[in-house]
Amino acid sequence: MSNDPIVYVVDDDQAMVESLSWIIESVGLRVKTYIRAQDFLDEYDPHQPGCILLDVRMPGMSGPELQLKLNEQGAALPIIFISGHGDVPLAVRVMKAGAADFLTKPFNDQILLESINKALRIDKNHREKQQENAQAEAKFALLSPREAQVLQGIVAGKQNKVISAELKISLKTVEAHRASVMKKMSVKSVPELVKLVLTNGAQEPLNED
Repeated sequence: MSNDPIVYVVDDDQAMVESLSWIIESVGLRVKTYIRAQDFLDEYDPHQPGCILLDVRMPGMSGPELQLKLNEQGAALPIIFISGHGDVPLAVRVMKAGAADFLTKPFNDQILLESINKALRIDKNHREKQQENAQAEAKFALLSPREAQVLQGIVAGKQNKVISAELKISLKTVEAHRASVMKKMSVKSVPELVKLVLTNGAQEPLNED
């Protein structure tokens, strides 16, 4: 599977689908189209980068209903709603539910492409953050229970002798654990370690050795 993003167009108006597809493909982006929201949902792949251009009113499942189902699945694919009606309450509702944008027809090509590019940036940033979190969690998992306790002490700004007293272990043992933590977390300095932990979260300290 290619990692290139796909712009999914979900709209029951075939003429609109063809028009949107032409505009999107004209700037080198990949497009995949659906005339029913359920068809998209059946094929949805959370690992595929991209965004959705989603019509509000469609037979069967509506655009907002698809958004709700995706939210229930924990999907984070940015959604750009397109509507032929300036329905302000609806626009507010879907934006509060996480939509990236709400465009009212007619809209010009530039506005559409700017909205798509914004949505793709949102998706890219989200996936990069997910990957960073997964890598950090994998590093946390390498720590022994005692190393996890020492890590908590370091992040709290405690000196080695304080950690030694609190954990009732020798200063030399704290220093050894500290060096091991730095190595396993792949960091060169304490500020770098603290940033990694605060950005990605760390497990609560464990009591057993």
